[in-house]
Order: sequence, then structure tokens, then C-alpha cells
Amino acid sequence: MAANRIRPANAPLSKQKSPAPHWRSKVVRILLKTVLYFLIGSVIWVTVLKFVPVWFTPFMIVRKFEAISEGRSSKIYSDWTPMSEMSKEAPLSVVASEDQLFPQHWGFDFKSMVNAFKHNFRGKKIRGASTISQQVAKNVFLWQGRSYIRKALEAYFTLLIEVIWGKERILEVYLNVAETGNMTFGYEAAAQRFFYKPAASLTRNEAARIAAVLPSPLRFSAKNPSAYVQRRTAQIARQMRMLGRVYINNL
Repeated sequence: MAANRIRPANAPLSKQKSPAPHWRSKVVRILLKTVLYFLIGSVIWVTVLKFVPVWFTPFMIVRKFEAISEGRSSKIYSDWTPMSEMSKEAPLSVVASEDQLFPQHWGFDFKSMVNAFKHNFRGKKIRGASTISQQVAKNVFLWQGRSYIRKALEAYFTLLIEVIWGKERILEVYLNVAETGNMTFGYEAAAQRFFYKPAASLTRNEAARIAAVLPSPLRFSAKNPSAYVQRRTAQIARQMRMLGRVYINNL
């Protein structure tokens, strides 16, 4: 019978190869961590902006660089003003013109979205269906564009501000960051530049005229209104009378 072979004391142990983690699992872990950090960071970001004025937005920065590249004045006209210090006509004009279901929905007007899709599918002039909440989410947190990624992020931030901010804060931010003219953002800056008065003194027709140019503030002017802007102003003013200030009292 052969004697058992004894390994010398100083002989190296045989290396046992441990299976290397699969590259896919590494990628999944990295993605999960990235998503988790993004969710935590976005919630913190949105929560902070519930209490802090939104002094600037990515869209303002884009407009500034566009002006610099074109050799124009790059000064941004924007003056954060609490909604409580604005004329009651200002928020009412925005709701009447941009999103009359604003007090009722949770950030999305699905009926308008379906109607806009049908309209655009028929090859007519592109029609948007963004609510005030969606516009705020896009202007404050995202870049301009129509990619699916941006649309998905817009939906996420829309839900986030609906839950964390609430309607009153969303409307207040919109009134301060919406583009209202060339290098002009918000109702306060528009009131000062176009009507030479603070937003607190805006009349119904003046607020309606600012709202009338919101869909295309570089094409139309609240200071020098075209025939279209004048007609649109009258329509918005009528809608404001029909809704009444009480419509937005309990946001």
C-alpha cells in the first residue's frame, strides 16, 4: 500500500478561483444606486425650492447664452415677487388662459392630452397640452426638448411638485418664472417693463394681456399688442369674469 504523500510545510496552498461577479450584476447595481441617489437628491431639491425663491431657471440661462452668442444684451429681467403681493388678476389670468382645470387635476389633463394627440396626428399645427404644473416642472428642473427621457422626467417632477409644493406654490413659481417677453420672466418684471407699474397694480385687462402672449412671448408683445393679442386678451378677460376670483381662492 502506497504511503500517503505529505505536503511540505512551506508548500504554497493551491489557489481556488472565486467566480468573478458577472458584469451585468455590476451594471445593475450601479444603475440602482444612480436611480436611488437621483430620487433622494430630487426630493431634497424640490423640498428646498418649496421655501426658497426660484431666482433663476435653466431656461433663463439658455436665453442668456443665446443673447450673448447673438451679440445682444444678455440682461435677464426677473423680479421674484410672492403671489400674495401681486394683483389677484395675475394668477386668475394664468389659470383662465393656460389651465382652467388647474385647481382640480393632479398635474395632468388627460382629456386635453388626448385631444392634442388627435389634433397633431391629423397633421395640423402642433398643439400642446401641458398643464401649469408640467410647465413649471419643465422650466425649473429640466431642459427644453421633446425626447422621451425629458418627457418622463417632466412627468416625475410634475408629480413631485404636486405632492410636495401644492397648488398655491406651483402657481406662485409659474407667475415668477414664465417667459413673458424678450429676456423677461415673470409677471412682476412684465408689469414693470410693459405697464410701468408693479404686479400688485395690474388690472384685469393688463394681466390678461400678459397671459395672452405666454404661448409665444418672443413672437407677440404685451407692450405693443397685435390684433391677435388684443382679441386673445379679450377672450381671456371674459374667461376670468366667468371663473371669478373665488375659483382660485382655495388652492
